[in-house]
Amino acid sequence: MSDPTDPTDRPAPVTVIGLGPMGRAMASVLVEAQVPVTVWNRTPGRADELVARGATLAPTPADAIAAGGLTILSLTDYQAMYDILDGSTDALAGRTIVNLSSDTPEVTREAAAWAERHGARFLAGGVMVPAPMVGTPAAYVYYSGPGDVFGAHEAVLRLLGAPRYVGDDPGLAQLWYQAQLAVFLTALSGLLQATAMVGAAGVAVGAFVPDALDTLTGIPVMLGRGEDMVGQLESGVHPGDLSTVLMMGATADHIVRTSEASRVDAVLPRAIKSHYDRAIEAGHGTDNWTALHEVIRPQPRPPQGDDS
Repeated sequence: MSDPTDPTDRPAPVTVIGLGPMGRAMASVLVEAQVPVTVWNRTPGRADELVARGATLAPTPADAIAAGGLTILSLTDYQAMYDILDGSTDALAGRTIVNLSSDTPEVTREAAAWAERHGARFLAGGVMVPAPMVGTPAAYVYYSGPGDVFGAHEAVLRLLGAPRYVGDDPGLAQLWYQAQLAVFLTALSGLLQATAMVGAAGVAVGAFVPDALDTLTGIPVMLGRGEDMVGQLESGVHPGDLSTVLMMGATADHIVRTSEASRVDAVLPRAIKSHYDRAIEAGHGTDNWTALHEVIRPQPRPPQGDDS
């Protein structure tokens, strides 16, 4: 921890723009670490608790950016960045923007180019924990963009969570982030699908959920931490020694039929069943379930003039 009485030992000031739950959590962690923090938010009242603890509330986004070399954005999406900063672009020159908002990889690349045109350096990131876990040992954050920019600010970014730098392409952090959320959101919907199925039969949710959570936490053990899965996905060889697409596809069909018979929404199980159906049609019926990757991954474009 720095010595606040020694000006040469004080952390460089950081600005946080966007004080939703995630932005407030990040600013709070920085304040706790005795980093000089300036904040700005459309609704100024959200800064009250932070200001009481030592943060500075800037009157405008331009003032907030000017207060430090590093500005962290925690907004709804990247359009919000433009909405807030378009009138403050003169303040961006020589500054570093770290956008920890969510959007697509392509939108992120466009934002990096926009920041560069205004003389700013740009890092993109994705925070992989909910707000209450920011700054804890469980927190980690994906980053991408110029390696030298990441290196210059790694120490302060580490306060938010373990930084995982994934490359100089600004879109990569969002790609990793969105891919992780594909796992997360699908798992959450699957959990609700399951509770709706048993609930339709009168089973108390509280009696069922502990076993469902055990299934979720047991997946890494079932997959051997993913080592066999990685080998099969990389090689394209999917030996069906323990399970097959046909066997698991039959289970997927049973889930659809059970849901439909219970008048539970069946959109999710139908989508999952479609992967198995298409894998079987493609000749992977006796392969392991990882063969679904062959129908999910990008497919070759048909030859020009082929309308099929």
